[in-house]
Amino acid sequence: MWDPAQYLKFADERSRPFYDLTARIRAADPAVVVDLGCGPGQLTASLAERWPHAEVLGIDSSAEMIDAAKRAEYGGEALAGRLSFETGDVRSWQPGRPVDVITSNAVLQWVPGHEELLPHWADWLAPGGWLAFQLPGNFDQPSHAILRELAATDRWRERLATVEFNRQPGEPGRYLDLLARRGLVVDAWETTYLHVLHGPDPVTGWYKGTGLRPALAALPAGEADEFLRQYGQRVREAYPAEPYGTVLPFRRLFVVAHRA
Repeated sequence: MWDPAQYLKFADERSRPFYDLTARIRAADPAVVVDLGCGPGQLTASLAERWPHAEVLGIDSSAEMIDAAKRAEYGGEALAGRLSFETGDVRSWQPGRPVDVITSNAVLQWVPGHEELLPHWADWLAPGGWLAFQLPGNFDQPSHAILRELAATDRWRERLATVEFNRQPGEPGRYLDLLARRGLVVDAWETTYLHVLHGPDPVTGWYKGTGLRPALAALPAGEADEFLRQYGQRVREAYPAEPYGTVLPFRRLFVVAHRA
C-alpha cells in the first residue's frame, strides 16, 4: 500500500516534527533504541548518528518501506552493524530485552485502540528509559473531511465500504494521564505547523503519500485516478494557492515520557 518515493516528496516537512520530538529526549548514551513505524528509515538513521554507541532498530509493517530502508544503506560502514530494519506490526512486536529509547513518529493514528499499547511500551523501558511519540491531530480539517465525504458518495461508498482510514488521536492530557499512572515523568504538548507547499496541487500530493493510501490501494488503477482527481478538485478549493505557495495547517500532538 505504501509508496516510499511519494512519502519522501515532502521529507523536510514530515521530518520536522520528528526532530522537535526527539530534541526533548535527554538520553545520554543509550544502548538500545527502537523506532516503531520507521517508514523509509532516514529518521531512524539519524538516531544512530546521534547516539554512536547504540544499537538502533527500525520496525515497520510495510515491506515496501523496510525494503527502501535497507536499500538506502544509511551511513554506510559507519552505521553497519548498529542500524537494522525489520518488518513487524507495532501491535504485536516485542523487544527481546529492555529498551533505553523508544520512538514512534506519526504511526499510532493508524492503530485502532492504540492507547492500549502505550502501557506495554512503557513497561519495555529500561531504568532511565525514554518513550517519545507524535501523531497528527488534524482530522477535523478539510483534507480529511473531504476524504470522508468523497468516500461516502454514491460513486465510492460501495467500493470503499471496508476501507479503514486513519483515526483521530486522543488529546495530550489523556496520554499524559495514561503514562504518568505507569510511573513515568511525562511532557505532553501540541503544535500547529503552517507548511508552505509548492507545486500545482501540493496538498493532494501530500496526502497521496499518507491519508489517501488506503483508498487508492483499494481501487483499480483507473478508478484510483478518478478518485484522486475528484479529491484534488475539492482540496484545491479548500487550500487555495497563494503567490508564495499553498499553506497547509497541520496540528500534531507530542508526548515524551521518562522512567526516572
